[in-house]
Amino acid sequence: MIGADAPREWSLDLPTGRIAGLRAGEPGAPRVLALHGWLDNAASFVPLAAHLHGLDLVCPDFPGHGRSAHLQPGADYSFAAAVHSVLDIADGLGWERFAVLGHSMGAGIGSLVAAACPDRIDRFVAIEALGALAETPDRTVQRLREAVAATRALQHKRLRVFPDIASATRARMQANALSEPIARLLVERGLVPVEGGYIWSSDPRLTLPTMLRTTEEQVRDLVAGITCPTRVLFADPAQPYLPDALRRERAALLPCGDLRILAGGHHLHMEDPAAVADAIGDFLSR
Repeated sequence: MIGADAPREWSLDLPTGRIAGLRAGEPGAPRVLALHGWLDNAASFVPLAAHLHGLDLVCPDFPGHGRSAHLQPGADYSFAAAVHSVLDIADGLGWERFAVLGHSMGAGIGSLVAAACPDRIDRFVAIEALGALAETPDRTVQRLREAVAATRALQHKRLRVFPDIASATRARMQANALSEPIARLLVERGLVPVEGGYIWSSDPRLTLPTMLRTTEEQVRDLVAGITCPTRVLFADPAQPYLPDALRRERAALLPCGDLRILAGGHHLHMEDPAAVADAIGDFLSR
């Protein structure tokens, strides 16, 4: 919540399908679009929202996540498509300019939006990601083959049915090293009831490998193109896929950015929201 008000349900109809989410704060305050991580949902920002004040904070479920609609068959859950989802959401809100607050995948997508549309992004807070996951050129063919094979095989896979919310929460706790209350926030928004229990509401296509990734050189050019004031927050210890030295090198490329390292895990904005809010300070409301 922001102030005394809990986040309220919010939705928007786009040509690609319904976008659901949460909204907190007051219209007329500085506009912030909060972008969650991979297989998370808008509830990712509920703990942090209670510590952020004076904002109009909109937290959408990305397409295929949470309570938002899945993309049509044959559509692609690529970062490029997600960039247009962010812009479509902003357009639907009537926001010409706004700030972005992103976590993990959301910070990666936010990086692309900030670099591609400098005329629309006022400020950017990136938590636990900056730029995109890179790939070495010599893995291009291997990644392509694996992604195509996984995509063709997906139609034959059956979804896991959880007998109750508690068992789904335990599975999420094990997968992401989350505490029970934090995992439950994400799980309760990320399940749909079926005969015999519950299944994840997220589109199974989201679990497919990315067919093509950018190189590290391309990622560095992307980060260097983020011209808006940017604050980057990373957890200590670093994630294996983004070692500390590399993330510091990327952050140093920002024309107008600063880097802050906080003790915690990958979901530190949920597990220790007060510390993350302190690190953000008034950056988003200036």
